[in-house]
Amino acid sequence: QAPPKHLLAAFGQRWLLLAILAFLTLLLSLSLGSAGCRNTSRDPLDDLAASGHVASGPDGKQHALGGRASWYGERHHGRTTACGEPFDMYALTAAHKTLPFHTLVRVTELETRKEVIVRINDRGPYSKGRVIDLSFAAARDLDLTKKGTTPVTLEVLEWGDGTRCAR
Repeated sequence: QAPPKHLLAAFGQRWLLLAILAFLTLLLSLSLGSAGCRNTSRDPLDDLAASGHVASGPDGKQHALGGRASWYGERHHGRTTACGEPFDMYALTAAHKTLPFHTLVRVTELETRKEVIVRINDRGPYSKGRVIDLSFAAARDLDLTKKGTTPVTLEVLEWGDGTRCAR
């Protein structure tokens, strides 16, 4: 059936064909989106935030156990950590804002489920949304060195005594 003559007269046949093509493209994209072709992956951090992923430590404080991990390495290698020992980018250590020094933590990368166990010997990270800064060695074990940050959960395996290290 031919389109009404008043549409042809107002827009011309080419414009009408383009409009129909655009409309069909829109319909197709909407139907594909509802059929599961759209990326529906959820940010694992949303689940962590909803669960209030924290732990009460022996020090009576609440400690964040889920968020984004980042890493630090060569620029800090050899510098003194908050604990008082030299930072070794090749050791399995990490920085956390509140966990007592010497706490052993299992860090699980939420996308690949890879794990690494680290000892807290420094303070940080100080970037919003980040919960732990891993040494280069720990980040390498989680395949994090190229990504920069990744969603993780933390599991305290052994609470540290919080003492500073001898210099």
